[in-house]
Amino acid sequence: MDQPLSLRAYPRAIVHVDADSFFASVEQAVNPKLRGKPVVTGKERGIASAVSIEAKQLGVKRGMNIREIRQVCPGIIHVPSDYETYSLYSKRLFEIVRRYTPVVEEYSIDECFAEITGLRRPLKLSYEGICEAIKRDLEHELDIGMSLGLAPTKVVAKIASKWNKPSGLVTIPGRQLHQFLDKIPVVDVWGIGGMTERHLNSLGIRTALQFARQNEWWIKRHVTKPHQEIWHELNGRSVLPLETEERHDYKSISKTKTFTPATADRDYVLAQLAKNTENACIKARRHGLRARRFYFLLRTEDYRHCGYEMRLSNPTNAPNVLMSLIREHLDRIYRPDTRYRLTGVVLSQLQEEAYGQADLFGETISIDRMEKVLGVADQIDKKYGKHTVYFGTSHQAIKGKQYTGERAEKSRRATQTFKGEGDRKHLGLPMLGDVD
Repeated sequence: MDQPLSLRAYPRAIVHVDADSFFASVEQAVNPKLRGKPVVTGKERGIASAVSIEAKQLGVKRGMNIREIRQVCPGIIHVPSDYETYSLYSKRLFEIVRRYTPVVEEYSIDECFAEITGLRRPLKLSYEGICEAIKRDLEHELDIGMSLGLAPTKVVAKIASKWNKPSGLVTIPGRQLHQFLDKIPVVDVWGIGGMTERHLNSLGIRTALQFARQNEWWIKRHVTKPHQEIWHELNGRSVLPLETEERHDYKSISKTKTFTPATADRDYVLAQLAKNTENACIKARRHGLRARRFYFLLRTEDYRHCGYEMRLSNPTNAPNVLMSLIREHLDRIYRPDTRYRLTGVVLSQLQEEAYGQADLFGETISIDRMEKVLGVADQIDKKYGKHTVYFGTSHQAIKGKQYTGERAEKSRRATQTFKGEGDRKHLGLPMLGDVD
C-alpha cells in the first residue's frame, strides 16, 4: 500500500533537536586545536565515553577501552570528561530553542523536543523555516553540529533527526509518513528494543511501516500499552505529550562511582559508598522525596556484582541513617581478599516528604532535627558548591583521588579558575582556549 497514514502535513509540529557527538563536539568547540581531529572523552575511565565525528569515521566506537582505541586510531586525542562545561553548553542549547517556543522538553543533556504548532504566523516563517532558524542559531552560537527532525509526533520527529546525521535537517509531513517508515527497521523506532523487535519479527513485522499498518485490534492483542502509543504516533496521531515541567516523580534514585585502581581497602570502599549515599540523598531532598527501600552494591575488578537490599522502618532522605545501615551490613557482601572497582546505592519506593507519626522513643523528633541540619547544609552547598559540607565518612572519597596514572588527569575547567572562583563554586562560563 502506498497511501499516506495522515492526510494533514502537520496537525502538530514537533521538532527533535539532537546535538551531534555532543561531549566530543563541546571539547572541539572550547579548544580550537582539537577541531577536525579524532577526539574521544572519558580518559578518566580509560574508555571512549563520547566519540567525535572524525574518530567515528576512523572506526572508533563508544565503550572501547584505550588499548582498542589506539589500535584503531593511533593518533587519537583522549581527554578527560568535563561535565561542568557540557552542562553549560546544554543549558545554552535549551535557552536558544526557547527563543522560538516555550514548549520545550529537555529530554537529555544533548537533546530536546519542542512544539512549534501555530507559530508560523507569529514568527513569519514556515515550520521548515523555523527549524532552519533554530539550527542556524544553535550551530552559530555553540559551534557544534546539530541534527533536527520535524514531524507531526515525537516518535517520528526522533526518527527524522537521526535520518541524516551529522548536521542534518529532515522534515516528515504527515502525508509522507509512509515513504519514510518503509525504510526504517522496526528496531530503529524510538521505544522499541531488541526483545520487542524479536517478538514483532516472529509476527512478520520488520519495518516501521509494517507495524504502523496493523489494525488496532491486532495491536491491542500483540503489544503492550507503551508500544500501542508508538503505533498511534507512527500513524501521525500525537499521543505522547511534551513534558516541560521539571521531573519530580522518580521511581528510584541511583548513584554509582567507578574508581581506579581497584582496591580491597574496606575504609576506602566505605567512603565511596558514603559519597554515593550523600549524592543520592541530596537529589532526593531536592525533589522532596524519601525512600522506603535502600540498596547498596559493590562491583569487583572482574565485573561481578554483589549487593544488599533492605526495607526502612521510616522513609528517609538522611544520609547518616543510611550510612549506619551500610556499616551494619557491609560485611555481608564485602570480602577482604577481593578488589573492588565500583560502588553504588539505590533509593527506591520513593514518596513525597511528610512528617511521620510520633513514636514512643523520640525517633521522629531526632529525624526532624537532622532534617533541619541537612536543610542548612543544602543551603551552604547551593551557595558555595556541592560537598562544601559533608559527612566525615565520605572524606576519603570526596577529597581523595578517584583515579591514578594518566586517568587522574583532570579537565581544564577543573584545574583552572577565573578570578574569584573557588574550588567548588564556579561561574557559569566554560574555560576557552587552546590545548597545549
